[in-house]
Amino acid sequence: MKKSSLISIAALAAVSALALSGCAGASNDAAASTRACVILPDTESSPRWEAGDKPALEAALTDAGYEADIQNAQGDTAKYATIADQMLSKGCGVMILTDHQGAAIQVAEKAKAAGVPVIAYDRPLEGADYYVSFDNETVGGIQGECIVDGLTAAGKDPATASVVYVGGDPADGNAKMFYDGAVAVMSKAGIKPAAETPGTWDGTKAGTAFEQAYTSLGGAVDAVWVANDTNAAAVITILDKNGKTVPVSGQDASVAGLQNVLLGKQTCTVYKPFSVEAAAASDLAIQILGGKAPSVEKKLADGTPFIAVTPIKVGPEQVIDVVSAGDASAKDLCTAELAEACAKYGVK
Repeated sequence: MKKSSLISIAALAAVSALALSGCAGASNDAAASTRACVILPDTESSPRWEAGDKPALEAALTDAGYEADIQNAQGDTAKYATIADQMLSKGCGVMILTDHQGAAIQVAEKAKAAGVPVIAYDRPLEGADYYVSFDNETVGGIQGECIVDGLTAAGKDPATASVVYVGGDPADGNAKMFYDGAVAVMSKAGIKPAAETPGTWDGTKAGTAFEQAYTSLGGAVDAVWVANDTNAAAVITILDKNGKTVPVSGQDASVAGLQNVLLGKQTCTVYKPFSVEAAAASDLAIQILGGKAPSVEKKLADGTPFIAVTPIKVGPEQVIDVVSAGDASAKDLCTAELAEACAKYGVK
């Protein structure tokens, strides 16, 4: 599949959800600014923030003639606050914030007090004016399907299978959505967790927690629902050490995740084309910076306008689609260990 066709599928939801009213003017002077201030959360939860989102956001904003100040908090809540204060002191026409452990809540309060509109990006944020993200419960639902389908393919009855849940950081509002979406699907198949680990986006901690669960269950693990590829890689390391291969879920279509999918160690990953999400957020920011009042049809339960982007399920047969879209390279994926798998699934 070519990049244009693959991206257009995911972009359709975002484009249809955002109807721009074209009304000139805004309720504050900051909306006339030409500066977009963006804070990304870290480099640990996913490689996407620096490698994907940052250049995509920067290109879209600068190509439209606006200044883009994009910084990463590096997983430090104090640094997050410092970056925000520095940005606001220089002036922002709009802020795009990806929350990290609640650090963005105070930033949003300060921004709104200064008359600066706030877009919550990828993660929900209390007090934001808009929320742009993938449909997170759908992400979880895809993961749940992968676990159910993987168990069935392995000849295991999902209702009696021993499944461990390895979730994301509970401080991240998306983590609950992933969990809820996955549980909704798995519970319909009769799955109940044999063990649940404390949520985290730290792969090392996730691996340690899973190993403890694995030991407590005496190795009786038939599948592992995992919230993202980073944690899945840590789980797979423990499974490999014990000579075990079971259905494992993930998300982000990271290099490691795609490699594990090709090797059959991870049942699926969820592809979330950052370029589509970044485009939706950038389009929204550009309208605000241009003095227009965007109108968004969908809303969260708390009333926050929500632009939802559609995620894509990726098994081994779909890895080539991610490569064709330009969001992964065969060179990175097809190491010596992966040569046979890449040949099998046409990844080149």
